[in-house]
Amino acid sequence: MKVEQGATHSADCCIVGAGPAGLMLAYLLARAGLRVTVIEKHADFLRDFRGDTIHPSTLEIMHQLGLLEELLTLPHQRVEKLEAEIGGQKITLADFSRLPVTCRFIAFMPQWDFLTFLAEKAAAFPGFTLMHSTRFEQLVYDNNGLSGVEIKRGSDTLMIRTRLVIGADGRHSRVRAAAGLTSQSFGAPRDVVWFRLSKQPGDPSLGVGHNGPKQNMILIDRDDYWQCGYSIEKGQFEGLKAAGLPGFKAILAEAIPFNAERLAEVDDWDQLKLLSIRIDRLDAWMKPGILCIGDAAHAMSPIGGVGVNLAIQDAVAAANVLIRPLRRGKVTLRDLRRVQKRRQFPTVATQFLQIKMSGRKRQGRPSGKMPKMIGRMPFLRHLFGRLIGLGFRTERPKY
Repeated sequence: MKVEQGATHSADCCIVGAGPAGLMLAYLLARAGLRVTVIEKHADFLRDFRGDTIHPSTLEIMHQLGLLEELLTLPHQRVEKLEAEIGGQKITLADFSRLPVTCRFIAFMPQWDFLTFLAEKAAAFPGFTLMHSTRFEQLVYDNNGLSGVEIKRGSDTLMIRTRLVIGADGRHSRVRAAAGLTSQSFGAPRDVVWFRLSKQPGDPSLGVGHNGPKQNMILIDRDDYWQCGYSIEKGQFEGLKAAGLPGFKAILAEAIPFNAERLAEVDDWDQLKLLSIRIDRLDAWMKPGILCIGDAAHAMSPIGGVGVNLAIQDAVAAANVLIRPLRRGKVTLRDLRRVQKRRQFPTVATQFLQIKMSGRKRQGRPSGKMPKMIGRMPFLRHLFGRLIGLGFRTERPKY
């Protein structure tokens, strides 16, 4: 559906943020015959350094929706096991081979391809509207409570009239800030610096991920380039910048599995992107007419790559709860609380596991206790395969 500039638009639900949670929820609502508008501040989905792991739990949802076969025609890589190098020894951290699902692997797929696929499928339904280059400005209220959102497209201010706003706009959510929702922070001892290196003939076949000799280098094969991530201590980035780029490149040279001369491609700090890792969650995910899901409700660590998949599960749970009251034309605070109640345990349990896996030794260095324990007790790799691959609670679309 096309929205004219300067117009007032009406929807059963307005979703802020066209990430995995927002687009999955929008697809499910539109599929159920509801009018849903998604606003996205960026012009497209093409942004580097986003979560690319589509876990067995999400692949199972795509199977249940009849979308899996077509999804897997998109370029992707399959990983049946997650491995790490600890003290020069390769250890299997998670094994997905025994999961009771259709796909017993993680699909590494560029997130922009996955989001484009979801958006195209949602666009087949008449009630779906996606507005790119559109910024959420504020919540709008009348005498009956929330009445919509004010948005900005270029120089034009528009109004979307709706009684339900979903904040799916990530860990820096403007919706949760506008709603005044409070959160708890659980910190994180590490950050990640992302950068690119071009692929060259003779590069080693590392698969989609590689933990370097110091356990802090990640490489993701992007066909024509390597997406590289280097883990640093929390707050260390500014000090590295102050010491100068040549010094940081010398540190990277010790970790990358390539010749150090390859780092000549990185000649400006603008080529290095800092991912500031944090773990937090809202005390209450909702207020009357407002609900946050995904990273907007609970920011996750990159450990296990579970953030995208937890967000997808949130979206399915939200659709299962909200479709019926949306059809009736009235969503109550009790309905919104049901979503959090359904998703609270898997969120808390996952964050607890992430905090334990990122635990520190003295001087702030990672402890490495969990990987070593898995190496000593092989049955744990199947347990962690289930926890990472499926999570603590799976969701199945009802509509």
